[in-house]
Amino acid sequence: MALSESQVPPDAQHYLVCGTEDCERNCQFYCNDCHQPMCEQCRDEHQKNTKTKSHEVVPYKQRKRPLPVEQCKIHPTKEMVLLCEECQIPICYKCTATKEHRGHAFTDLEINFDEKVSLCHEEIAKIRNYFEPTSQDLKKEIAGDVTEIKKIMDGIRTSMKTKAEAVKKLVDTVTSENIKQVGKIEQSLLEILNGQNQEIDDYITYLNDLIKTFYGYLSPSNIEQITSALKSESFIIRPIPETSKPVPPVFTAGQHSKADVAKLLGIITVPNNKPENRKIKPMETVSTQLKPTEKQRKQDREKSYVKQTLSLSSSFTKVRKYKVPGVYNVFHISLGKSGRLWVSASNGNLVQTDLQGNQLQKIKTSGQDEGYHTVTQDGGLIYTYRYNKVIKRIKPDNTITEFIKTGDWIPLSIHSSHINGDILVGMRKDNEGKVTRYNKTGTEIQNIQRNNKGQTLYSRPHYITKNINGDVCVSDYGKHAVVVVDKSGQHRFSYTDQRSEFNPVGICTDVLGHILVCDVVSNTVRLLDQDGKFLSVLLTSQQGVEGPRSVCVDDKNNLWVGQWLTNTVTVYKYLQ
Repeated sequence: MALSESQVPPDAQHYLVCGTEDCERNCQFYCNDCHQPMCEQCRDEHQKNTKTKSHEVVPYKQRKRPLPVEQCKIHPTKEMVLLCEECQIPICYKCTATKEHRGHAFTDLEINFDEKVSLCHEEIAKIRNYFEPTSQDLKKEIAGDVTEIKKIMDGIRTSMKTKAEAVKKLVDTVTSENIKQVGKIEQSLLEILNGQNQEIDDYITYLNDLIKTFYGYLSPSNIEQITSALKSESFIIRPIPETSKPVPPVFTAGQHSKADVAKLLGIITVPNNKPENRKIKPMETVSTQLKPTEKQRKQDREKSYVKQTLSLSSSFTKVRKYKVPGVYNVFHISLGKSGRLWVSASNGNLVQTDLQGNQLQKIKTSGQDEGYHTVTQDGGLIYTYRYNKVIKRIKPDNTITEFIKTGDWIPLSIHSSHINGDILVGMRKDNEGKVTRYNKTGTEIQNIQRNNKGQTLYSRPHYITKNINGDVCVSDYGKHAVVVVDKSGQHRFSYTDQRSEFNPVGICTDVLGHILVCDVVSNTVRLLDQDGKFLSVLLTSQQGVEGPRSVCVDDKNNLWVGQWLTNTVTVYKYLQ
């Protein structure tokens, strides 16, 4: 049985019969006036007929769709057959005489409808012929990947279980000893807290007794007694007792044999930190203090757990390596969302790529060998433009606008915090440098320029970043040092190599507070702790990296390294 036109999608392959009565031949043509499909023979007869010979008969694929019958909302007995070109709404013939459409131009609604329907059918064809089958192919690939991943993960689980059984007995012994020690410490801390709690209970009882005493004086006949009582020292309200927050123990990890396994699982230590007095909130702010949400608490716990369980790996593992088109070296890397990154070369080319190295955007800037661009909290990009002394922003539609003007200072390096959106800019004027902090709207909120002795902190702040403790870390090429100040702008330390020449360039920090910095002289990546102590040399030419100039750590704790004289970006796993 042949299908009718209304039963089959307009772009499908199907057998459509002639619409002439008693004719079942294959349809090839269409009369746009009668809105009737026709075979070749019926078309010839239709065009010979004196009544229909003036009709427009076209090949079926070029047909006009019939206008669905819809009654006018204003004149229900009339059909909507016209389009008001000025109002862009369908109307009936009677509507043309109303004052709302007086003087307007009108066209045949059927023609306009046919154009719109044709566009819709084109989109439907795209979906059915490309997007949908392509999506189905992707589903098959994903299913294959699922099978492969499960196979790999099963192998990993088997290896993990085998290794775990070998150390289980040692782990149980050390864990039991640690738990006992934790119990003793817990008991001691709870005794301190219970004592503080009892002290507060006694204070509350004292307050209630004092209230009762004051109520006893609330009588006109006791006016003289009230006056004398209020002057008495015994009626002055005692201050709230001070309480302190106990310092909990710290869990530290270790490795190997029974003694080493004790270090791997952790030992309990009690810091010598002086207990910090709890701060009593001002009365006017108590009601406005917001408690953290469960989601925020969960995120904080996850971050804390990651920090406690991560440590430096004994060896580097190369995760990926690819070339970035549009640049001949990589002097700075800014990681964005959705697996995209921005890379800049010393000639001012700024290129956005995906993780396969495909170029997505390319911009010509005035940047050189400094970290002059950064991805913002909302996933956008801002970069310094030294020639005009401005900071520019790339909008979602890829238009570039001026965001911040820096006055007489030349902006060199820039970093945007992904925590609060603050923007740190390293600047230079004459032979002196400074760091300016802006909020995410571009309002200046802090200038960092000199230490407590009035000495200049910076000369050429070429790269800048922020550590997990809020420290501002600057790679200063002119000072030959990594200059670190705290969030208030107070100088903490400057790292220099006393044994040899040291010229720092690209700099970043990780979730453990490490500072990673590239050195031009030794062509290595150095690792410092958050207090400026040298820990190790992470990367040398032995790892296949020649002339590292830029470093960046992603949210999976991978280290991205850009190099001089090559457009290759290499990604390493250096934490375990």
